Amino acid sequence: MTDKNIQLTSTISEDNKLTLALQEIDMPQPGADEVVVRIEAAPLNPSDLAVLFSVADMSTAAQSGTDKNPVITADVPAKFMPSVKTRVGKDTPVGNEGAGTVVAAGSSDAAQALMGKTVAVIGGGTYRQYLRANVQSCLELKEGTTAKEGASSFVNPLTALAMVETMRAEGHKAIVHAAAASSLGQMLNRICMADGVDLVNIVRKDSQEKLLRDMGAKYVVNSSSETFIADLTAAITETGATISFDPIGGGQLSSDILNCMEAAINVDVEEYSVYGSNTFKQAYIYGALNRGPITLNRNFGFSWGVNGFLLFNALGKLGTKTVVKMRQRVAEEITTTFASSYTHEVSLAEVLHLQSIAAYGKQATGEKYLITPQA
Repeated sequence: MTDKNIQLTSTISEDNKLTLALQEIDMPQPGADEVVVRIEAAPLNPSDLAVLFSVADMSTAAQSGTDKNPVITADVPAKFMPSVKTRVGKDTPVGNEGAGTVVAAGSSDAAQALMGKTVAVIGGGTYRQYLRANVQSCLELKEGTTAKEGASSFVNPLTALAMVETMRAEGHKAIVHAAAASSLGQMLNRICMADGVDLVNIVRKDSQEKLLRDMGAKYVVNSSSETFIADLTAAITETGATISFDPIGGGQLSSDILNCMEAAINVDVEEYSVYGSNTFKQAYIYGALNRGPITLNRNFGFSWGVNGFLLFNALGKLGTKTVVKMRQRVAEEITTTFASSYTHEVSLAEVLHLQSIAAYGKQATGEKYLITPQA
């Protein structure tokens, strides 16, 4: 094992500047229940960009340094500085998950059992060459599974599974999902088709609708269509969906979904109530593709909820037994149900090239980037 280790960090300074850079750090040494993973693949997820760019105005980004050791700086609007005061002056490691080979292991039996194995890992700071991780943060991949295949074993797979398990735990029977042509959305479709769960997919392009229908999705509605509200109401009426998951956040999409749910519930109701239906409708928001205000046009009665949906909070509510089964399923089906595809591979240095930032920063459907830290 080499004595060199490089990590990517994001830093906000007191003078309202974001700096992204590569740092040479010490090679980690494992504790008893820890391993050292040589990170060979790590995905660029929207949640990673939230740490990487934070609240900086990336239209002001400038690149300096060299091609092999680039530095990116960007302005942070003064109005956002109070919201990031706890990370000012701190070099924040980036990367939520990744995969690679265990090259060192602590003394415990659990750690030693992973020596030489290919594992997926979660816990932060995966945009580096070598990462120390607790064995509980590792998922041993099936023999023959590559690091690239296992790089996205946690964030998208567990989020998609958590959506289905949350639906079951809260007593709903079908799901509405927005931005449904995303990698996570495609994964959720495969889970729901395998488990016999009705899923209403909301997309915004004809090509995305075709993509999902070609996968076998039954219910796909296009938010750019003039008949969107009627189409969504019809799909919800047929499925009985009363829970939704929205990664867009800002705007009125969650409001539209709740209103369509209420309309679907009241299709056969003859008696009017000023309070609306008694059926509880739940809208979860799990992203911020639109950072604007969330607008609720309240035509959906009084039996409803709008909440944030964060993976680790959801897993805590589901309980250890359920989470263990979820992780086992991901390991077994990482090349099928939970398979991820990538359109671009970049080195740690290339992550900090303006041309790359302009591309992956758009978070475009069908444009998923994979980092290869050993390159």
